[in-house]
Amino acid sequence: MVKLKVRSALVRECMAEFLGTFVLLLFGCAAAAQVKTSRETKGQFLSVNMAFSVGVMAAMYLTKGITGAHLNPAVTLSFCILRQTPWTRLLPYALSQLLGAYMASALVYVVYYDAIMEFSGGVLTVYGQNETASIFATYPSEYISLSRTFLDQVVGTAMLMLTILALGEERNTPAPAGLIPPIVAVIVLGISISMSANCGAAINPARDLGPRLFTLTAGWGAEVFTCYNYWFWVPLVAPMIGGVVGTMTYLLFIDWQLPDPDPTPESIPSVFTEDGKPQTAVGNGEKMSRF
Repeated sequence: MVKLKVRSALVRECMAEFLGTFVLLLFGCAAAAQVKTSRETKGQFLSVNMAFSVGVMAAMYLTKGITGAHLNPAVTLSFCILRQTPWTRLLPYALSQLLGAYMASALVYVVYYDAIMEFSGGVLTVYGQNETASIFATYPSEYISLSRTFLDQVVGTAMLMLTILALGEERNTPAPAGLIPPIVAVIVLGISISMSANCGAAINPARDLGPRLFTLTAGWGAEVFTCYNYWFWVPLVAPMIGGVVGTMTYLLFIDWQLPDPDPTPESIPSVFTEDGKPQTAVGNGEKMSRF
């Protein structure tokens, strides 16, 4: 079989972020569609939370070897701050994640089109008992204030970054590389089941904006952006701030407080020649230090 390998590293990485976010949203939004249109006879609120978590795990296993499986602009921003990802990757990754979320929403809509139309009576709306917009994007509860929803998203995303950054830290208790995806999935599940009542626990700008843009173009109209006093900007801005807060908290309380790594034998220059005699000079004639 002929391998069609893309030459550009950036294009390959964007393809991975697109596909990973697509898989994540396909699991999550499909579960939301099933639960809502069946009037919770084929699943419950927990089903949606679990589906998104399974989506995270599947997407990470799928793409971790190419980009590290960011799947979230807030995660990409945090890794840029940590200098683990070049800043030039931030916008391409975010756009790829956004497009992946949009396309996944479109596929869920096609798959569940008949169920959505039957449930909504053919009226696609954001409000009321038969609203279907929340299948795709997140919306706040009517009882909560704008400032509280902003705090909600900051805290949720901060907790995400705070907890996942430690998983690969060799100076602490790192998780086995092959187990990181399910561990992250459990973390996402924990955030979802504890912090989603207020406004859906988006904690991911691409996860929210991609589906919202789809519903705008698929028949729900501008109401998806104007509803709840133009609330749509909260799950875009707050997670980015929350990601930075979580990252800085991790650095201040954990990373900078861990002991410096012990030098490995390979990193300590030898002070002896191959025949066992003391080595006193390097190639340019300078003295070699033992420490």
